[in-house]
Amino acid sequence: MKKDQVLDQRHRPLRDLRISVTDRCNFRCTYCMPKEIFGDDYQFLPKDHLLTFEEIVELTKIFVELGVKKIKLTGGEPLLRKDVYKLIAMLSKIEGIHDIGLTTNGVYLKKYGSKLYEAGLRRLNISLDAIDDDTFRRLNGRDVSAKTVLANIDYAVSVGFSVKVNMVVQKGVNDHQILPMTEYFKNKGIPLRFIEFMDVGNTNGWNMKDVLIKKDIVKMISSVYSIEPIDENYFGEVAKRYRHQDTGSEIGFITSVSEPFCSSCTRARISSDGKLYTCLYAHEGFDLRDFIRSGKSPEEIKMAIERVWQNRKDQYSVERTENKGMLNKNKIEMSYIGG
Repeated sequence: MKKDQVLDQRHRPLRDLRISVTDRCNFRCTYCMPKEIFGDDYQFLPKDHLLTFEEIVELTKIFVELGVKKIKLTGGEPLLRKDVYKLIAMLSKIEGIHDIGLTTNGVYLKKYGSKLYEAGLRRLNISLDAIDDDTFRRLNGRDVSAKTVLANIDYAVSVGFSVKVNMVVQKGVNDHQILPMTEYFKNKGIPLRFIEFMDVGNTNGWNMKDVLIKKDIVKMISSVYSIEPIDENYFGEVAKRYRHQDTGSEIGFITSVSEPFCSSCTRARISSDGKLYTCLYAHEGFDLRDFIRSGKSPEEIKMAIERVWQNRKDQYSVERTENKGMLNKNKIEMSYIGG
């Protein structure tokens, strides 16, 4: 398949596509879907507002022609999308995709894990913000035990999945869990990612004073463990990676706040209602769902996507840093666009 290299205004190529398959989630994490706003009567998107699997596949093929090599399925909680393993099987057949991943809170992995693996999925990012039960129950807003997720992580590894664990760190909320999480996953040999608390969306009450930055997390970990930085795997890799010197187990840091990586961002995002966003912090997107349902040809859709990317100038995290954390901007909620 011939690929066209498309560059944005800052000469960043299009390489990664994140697709939100649902806006629904069984958790109510305070930094994403606080239950005070996303209550039991919250109106999620009707089924016909979501892209069908066939529409997702058609769009993915076009993105691959424009240079995309990696796909990640997100939500909401993507395992709440009925038969999502069928979508993975369809995506796995697309020539040119080198990697398909899925981000999940892990609750439904024992229920769907074998089907996901059989469909061709090999990589999971599992969100876990605390290993202490009381802390985790409070954070997820649904009284789900950390033991449930930990057991499902073990199950996923036993099936054959490559697993990374993501922890969003909030100062004074779960920062006391950094060392216990480090110890646990170091011994398991499972890569752990610490994510700086980000101001995604408009409802999570973000404040710079609640952010524990990478430098301070590294200092905390280094006081107990011997770790060393390791080189990035590829251009555009998000995590700043380290490893334990004794076991080789990996930890990483997503430093959107303290060390923005906008200059190497190669990611486009399709929201659960079918809009194309060129930044996690964007406030408006290009309606691909309307484009595809209005009968536009694949070539017309490709040209439209190419135009959107070529006009892209986004560097929100850099601008936030330059403004000392003070940016007032309406942004799409994380539950629509994924992480």
